[in-house]
Amino acid sequence: MIDTPVLVVTTLGDVTADLVLEELYGRGVPAVRLDPSADFPHTANMSARIEQGAFTGDVITSTRRLDLSGVRSVYWRRPTPFSSTQEAETPEQRFAIEQSRRGYMGVLHALPGALYVNHPTRNRDAENKALQLATAARLGFTLPDTLITNVPADAAKFTAEHGTVIYKPVHRVHLACLDGRNRTVWVRTVQADELDDSIALCPHLFQACVPKVADVRLAMVGDEAFASRIDTGGDHLDWRQDQSLITCSPFPVPGPVRDAARAFLHTFGLRFGAFDFALDADGRWWFLECNPNGQWAFVDEATTRAIASALADTLQKGDTA
Repeated sequence: MIDTPVLVVTTLGDVTADLVLEELYGRGVPAVRLDPSADFPHTANMSARIEQGAFTGDVITSTRRLDLSGVRSVYWRRPTPFSSTQEAETPEQRFAIEQSRRGYMGVLHALPGALYVNHPTRNRDAENKALQLATAARLGFTLPDTLITNVPADAAKFTAEHGTVIYKPVHRVHLACLDGRNRTVWVRTVQADELDDSIALCPHLFQACVPKVADVRLAMVGDEAFASRIDTGGDHLDWRQDQSLITCSPFPVPGPVRDAARAFLHTFGLRFGAFDFALDADGRWWFLECNPNGQWAFVDEATTRAIASALADTLQKGDTA
């Protein structure tokens, strides 16, 4: 086991993954970094075999050979997306892009005996906003009243009942604008006079606005909980909009929150999750969402190092974890 590698699937500029790789290297644990859409077929090649009931194969780079059947664990972070088939010029190029996406990624999804943090299909399931909110409510988290609708009258009624209401996308998305730049849709408050018939075009997610005094980012690594209180200097409802305004500090996790977060990971088959909460003046934690592959390297240094160490522990143990 000592020589079996950890595979880290991510883009070259992922500083969050760098912290985990640094921790693994410091322990003498071999690790291979791979960014499939960037590395294949320019600097890497792959052959996978399924013969006589066994899965074997290799990834060959310019510097090493990776035995696919010997990977102890996979840290699936944020690999570069493959190009869209819509951007390809010819049918042959579109075919190659789709085969690359399904082929390279498909093999890396299927490594036998490897522990995934997290498996991409588990991440995808857990990113379903409606499912995670329903699951969080069932597990005992405190949630703001929520409405997902494309009915303008229902949105107007919900706003009238709750006064201050916030809007967020049902799924995280970047808008491709005419100037070629991508823009993020931030969480924001909604006024009654903004609600019109355009709501009927697609589902919208509205929530009663929590009178928060701070935010909390809770990183769960298996059964271990690492929380940071996030205080914002300014009036941004969504602290992610300008992280230069935030201050992070270690924060204790109430037992019921920790237990519910553990149950959440178990329900979705996750080893890691980044939970966001609003903290009110009474100390109540309001569940907002869980990003199964969320960032954590921006919080206070002590918590960042603790999370990196816990992830390295999990990846080092592999399928015995």
